[in-house]
Amino acid sequence: MQRSVIDLYERLSNAPDERARAKIIAEAFDELENRYPNLGDMATERALSETELRLKLEIEKTHVKIEQVRADLSKEIEQTHVKIEQVRADLSKEIEQTHVKIEQVRADLSKEIEQSKVEMMKWSAAFWLTNFSAIMFVIWKLMTNG
Repeated sequence: MQRSVIDLYERLSNAPDERARAKIIAEAFDELENRYPNLGDMATERALSETELRLKLEIEKTHVKIEQVRADLSKEIEQTHVKIEQVRADLSKEIEQTHVKIEQVRADLSKEIEQSKVEMMKWSAAFWLTNFSAIMFVIWKLMTNG
């Protein structure tokens, strides 16, 4: 049964002795505890302020950690870029060296093909000259014997 504060005052004022007053106060506390069973768990303004300060401190610490991670990542990214540029430079150098080697092989091959053509012309000339000489010899033999 809910009672008002004025009712409580009236009951305390009309109590015949201290023992009756103590009983009225104990009943009021019992009623208060029954009405608000989690009253002890309620946060006070001071507790909320302390919690807010702790949370702000944790947030600041987290911000510092985030900035450190960001700095570390930036450093790693920069190092990765440097490594990539080094690999790119090395690859460009190797590609250039490969191009030079290909051009050298091409030049050597062209030279060998040219030498092969000259050799073939020599052998071809020797073959035709030998055939011509053999035919001329046969014709001469036929003309002198006949």
